[in-house]
Amino acid sequence: MSNSSAVPVTALQQIDSRPLTGHQKSLIGLAITGNIAEFFDIFLIGFVVSLLVKPWKLTGFESGIILAFSGLGTVAGAILWGRLADKVGRKAAFKWCVITFVVFTAISVFTPDRGWWMLAILRVGVGIGVGGLNITSIPYVQEFVPAKQRGLLSGLVSVFIPLGLLLGSMAQAWLADSIGWRGLIALGAIPILLLFWLRKVPESPRFLQTHGRLEEAKDSLAWALEVPRSELGTLPVIEESHGASYALIFRKYRRSLAIITLGSFCFILGSFTVQSWGQTLLKEGYGYSASLVGYMFMAVSIVDLLGRLLSAWLADRMGRRWTMFAFGMLGGVGALVAAMSGSGTVFFIGLLIVMAFGDGAFGILNAFGAEQFPNEVRSTGLGLGYGIGASAKIVGPALMGFIVGGNMVKQNVTLDAVPPAFILFAIMLFIGSFIYLFAKETKGASLEDI
Repeated sequence: MSNSSAVPVTALQQIDSRPLTGHQKSLIGLAITGNIAEFFDIFLIGFVVSLLVKPWKLTGFESGIILAFSGLGTVAGAILWGRLADKVGRKAAFKWCVITFVVFTAISVFTPDRGWWMLAILRVGVGIGVGGLNITSIPYVQEFVPAKQRGLLSGLVSVFIPLGLLLGSMAQAWLADSIGWRGLIALGAIPILLLFWLRKVPESPRFLQTHGRLEEAKDSLAWALEVPRSELGTLPVIEESHGASYALIFRKYRRSLAIITLGSFCFILGSFTVQSWGQTLLKEGYGYSASLVGYMFMAVSIVDLLGRLLSAWLADRMGRRWTMFAFGMLGGVGALVAAMSGSGTVFFIGLLIVMAFGDGAFGILNAFGAEQFPNEVRSTGLGLGYGIGASAKIVGPALMGFIVGGNMVKQNVTLDAVPPAFILFAIMLFIGSFIYLFAKETKGASLEDI
């Protein structure tokens, strides 16, 4: 006898029970490509600064300001776009992130020689744009994919970010001599083409439903499943909400905010500064040529990508918390290896370990952070927590600029700064690994149950 009173299948249960469709893969591909382009631009400024040190006679203070201002924009961008993604939608926020960073990147091409202050100010605008892409794209993907694969699939958005570093390394090694630093920066405007891809992707169904736009939510889910609306399951029960705000985060989700803020700060300070100052230390400190440093950072980008892929994959198997703990501890060990190195080779090995694990943790870090908040405040909470934590992108480069630059009058890169700086990075990664043990485990849980 059939059970006529069986509970109807929801559209989200259909997503959980079926293989990924071409449309779902297209959305994931869009988010991945956007983040690669974003970090190509962010990483490239490290290469550009290393090229400008001698011709512009940059002091350590000036170099640090340029890199720190990029971080300042990223902080503002993460907080701003996270809130807007919950207010106007993931798709609209993603679009304006791209437009913002492309416009400021294009203007940067016209910076006059020795105009380090203008370049620094423009980097704030670039940072505001790029700071929101990861924050908006991760919830965008999470709200379209199966719960059991959500760690890996949303993590893929961050996994391939090191390809941006690889492309930047290739550009420096192969194009820097022919197109110069202005040409390298101009390459950062190419992502404007992403807007044509974005036009084919609908808004997140979870966002639409929390804003009472039920018919559009059905269209969005039918697009994801590649089925007619008549074959779509019922919409899950999601409470309509228009009240996402920073005040709500501080009032109801303080613990989650504290974990994401402190954890992000520790991991960013422990690994991001390696990306922004590693090239200069290898080139000016250890005496490697600019082209060789470019090739060395190709290797860095590959191990970073593999580390991120491993953390995203492990998150759906051993859980998010223990993945973050293991990667933070191993990254800290790598920083200690770099700190105690007596040669460029050992220092470089330390960098590889830091990037494989300390930075490799970013394969799941923001995806895990987003899962600490419910649908209606997911981007706001992630953007605020990660944005405040990303102040490490200001502190780290500025601190290294002060240590490396000496008296702020003459750029004087020596290796005396390596031990204290990298011991600090190790400590931050160790602390960060413990902080994430206090987060709530979300492996396999539906977004509605979080």
